[in-house]
Amino acid sequence: MSTISRFGPELRRLRQEAGLTLTEFSVALNYDKGHLSKVERGERSASPELARRCDAFLGANGGLQRLAARPGTGSDSTETPAAPSLWLVGRRAVLAAGTGSLIDFGLKLDGQASPVADPLLPCFRAQFDQLRKLGQSTAPKVLLPLLETQTRMVAGLAAEAPSATRTPALLLASRFAEFTGWMAQEAGDSGAALGWTGEAAELARAGGDPYLGSYALVRRALVTLYDGDAASTITLARRAQSHELPPRIRGLAAQREAQGHALVGDERDCLRSLDRARELLDSDDARSGAGPVIGTTHLSDPAEMTTGWCLHDLGRPKAAADVLDREYRRLPTHALRTRARYGFRRSLAHAASGEVEHACTIAGELLGVMPAVPSATVNSDVRRLARELSRFRSSRAVRDLQPALARVLAPAHG
Repeated sequence: MSTISRFGPELRRLRQEAGLTLTEFSVALNYDKGHLSKVERGERSASPELARRCDAFLGANGGLQRLAARPGTGSDSTETPAAPSLWLVGRRAVLAAGTGSLIDFGLKLDGQASPVADPLLPCFRAQFDQLRKLGQSTAPKVLLPLLETQTRMVAGLAAEAPSATRTPALLLASRFAEFTGWMAQEAGDSGAALGWTGEAAELARAGGDPYLGSYALVRRALVTLYDGDAASTITLARRAQSHELPPRIRGLAAQREAQGHALVGDERDCLRSLDRARELLDSDDARSGAGPVIGTTHLSDPAEMTTGWCLHDLGRPKAAADVLDREYRRLPTHALRTRARYGFRRSLAHAASGEVEHACTIAGELLGVMPAVPSATVNSDVRRLARELSRFRSSRAVRDLQPALARVLAPAHG
């Protein structure tokens, strides 16, 4: 059987292994269900773009792309892989064997034996905390190579560690991978973001944490949210709210679901999801835990800030501005990336409320820091702000702001 004819059955197997119906999968990928069904049955071949999206979404680590590649396309080249590969042996083989067999598979760091994990693990944990802080004031592309290296190093340590320290090493590696995925998304590479998120889930599963895989759904929902795909955002977020999951993951998923409902103007379901998020994130269980905090660490009240975010999309900009003004004042001054994210949403709410000069004042302060913390996701709101302000070209404040807006947005169009 040729590699192309094997693509469909392998796609069906991976989709079913992920617990997705064909309908859910089509919604998540924003592809026609009938087309995907024909691809799975081998009646239609997969385009390179569809293969990339399926591969990234299902965490196939390039396997689906290789099966879809036509002869002579150079698909076997090891240069610029579609998704990062942490393991030097098959990931699925490692996971199938169980965490206790990782050493038997000979997992090494670049083929070399790793140092003993015990004394180094606290150092890597401190580095992780520091890198997250740096992520607030450093360009993602600067951090990404270091994050990728550190993830592989900690995974390598886990391979050489005794069983007592192997688990925490794998879990820490999973957090490095998850943060790497977020920085990849901030750099504008959604495919790499999904690939690293899949790696994070598998590392966590190997370390005995079955829950981070569900948080990966929340991260994937963020990709679809910024793509403006409300249906996929809601579908993915709902799948991460099973009762057996930890309250924090469920709370973050409920927030993401609320944002999806807001995109389509469903205020009732949006506010219900926000109430659920608030209850879950305020629980004692959500606030406890020895490991690094999942999700944002800079919002005093994540559900309330998300409420302000959603109110704008629900067509209530004045109410949004009131909430965002209040919550923005509670952000740490050093959290430049977070301040830019919610600051531009705040400026957008004021502009939509007709408070154009105030919106320009807010945006003017933020545009000055954007070169230090470029963000593909924040730029989506900068573009929206530019469109909103274009209705007020006669305003002196708007005219004065336009050159700075253009400078920030220019790289996104280049």
